[in-house]
Amino acid sequence: MTGESGEPCVPEPGSFALDTRDGRVGRVMGRVGSYVQLRPPGGGAEWDCPPDLVRPAPPGLELRARVTEINREGRLPR
Repeated sequence: MTGESGEPCVPEPGSFALDTRDGRVGRVMGRVGSYVQLRPPGGGAEWDCPPDLVRPAPPGLELRARVTEINREGRLPR
């Protein structure tokens, strides 16, 4: 998926995206060099993905990721 300039369309930071290499969903944290950084729902180590292999997460996968984050927040000590 590319924009008008021919550059890959990368989902906005804070949104959920799909790494098409392996099907993982992560929250877009930003860009580092030529890579998009994604973080697993609920936290964990970020991973790098080439921008041409990142797609917006489909609604069902985004919902699952949001539920994972909410459940994780509920287990953290306050």
